[in-house]
Amino acid sequence: MNKFLFNTLDKSKQYLISIAVIMAVAAVCFVFSGYMGYRVAALVLLVTVSLLAITFDILPVLLSAALSAFIWNFFFIPPRFTIHVDATEDLILFIMYFIIAMISGVLTYKIRQIEKEARLKEERANSVKLYNTILNSLSHELRTPIAAIIGATDNLQTNPYLTKENQEQLIAEISKASLRLNQQVENLLNISRLQSGHIQPKYDWVDIGELIYHTVKAVEENNAGRKIHISIKPGLPLCSLDKGMLEQIIYNLLNNAAIHTPSDCRIDIAATCHADVLEITIEDSGKGFTDINPVDVFNKFLRTNKSKTAGSGLGLSIVKGFTEALNGSVELSRSQYGGAKFIVSLPVKTTQFQSVEA
Repeated sequence: MNKFLFNTLDKSKQYLISIAVIMAVAAVCFVFSGYMGYRVAALVLLVTVSLLAITFDILPVLLSAALSAFIWNFFFIPPRFTIHVDATEDLILFIMYFIIAMISGVLTYKIRQIEKEARLKEERANSVKLYNTILNSLSHELRTPIAAIIGATDNLQTNPYLTKENQEQLIAEISKASLRLNQQVENLLNISRLQSGHIQPKYDWVDIGELIYHTVKAVEENNAGRKIHISIKPGLPLCSLDKGMLEQIIYNLLNNAAIHTPSDCRIDIAATCHADVLEITIEDSGKGFTDINPVDVFNKFLRTNKSKTAGSGLGLSIVKGFTEALNGSVELSRSQYGGAKFIVSLPVKTTQFQSVEA
């Protein structure tokens, strides 16, 4: 909406544009005055003043309202080309027109100001919420892996009696904590990009099967003991989309399932492409989102009341943001196993030839 508002222009330009618009509309009405009558012309001019009030500051709007009243009187109300009004009814109409034009301009401007203030207040509240969430993540989510890395590194450097097995365990802890730290930083950076509104996809040809296998491997390595079942439709073509965004979408959904379900739960991912629409389905056999409305799952900063795992609640919001940036959609439903089922649908261009299966 903001791009259609011109109240950022200089006052002088707003005055000139307001006068030009009123005169142009009045000229058109004058040409067709034989068909529409002077009362219809008054309604057209009133609408024009209201539209100017939506875009310009109050003083140019009041000027346009006064100018429109003068033009209507001089060029439209009988007798024409004079400021004198013969009929009492027309005089009352002229006075009412002037009052209504002024009130309409002022009220429309005031409504726009109230909406602007409400929008700024909401943006300010969201910024504060984002700031608080980032602070919370920095103080909790980032501190935990950093402490693990520092502790393991300190043991490796200062304890000369560590066995080779102990050293390997500490290195594994450092690796796991580093991956968790990297994921938290990625989430914070991604949500900041989405919040700024300047995110733009970079389209390229992507082998969906290769991307899924690579992402599944990363999730399994970061969640020891989890096994993700993959089902990819044979002959899946190459798709034109943003590889980084799609990889983050899949990773966040799989990682979310791995974190919030017991280790014995099943996690499946499937991919098909039909009618130039890529569909990726991720489902699990956990308890699902029983305490949250499916529509609210993708809200920023949201976590379930029963969640016992750490997290800033940004993962699913990033999924929705990236999916919408790719002109797609993501839906949550109940899976065939009784848990959560996410369906990501993305419009894509596909190659005429099919990718070679490994």
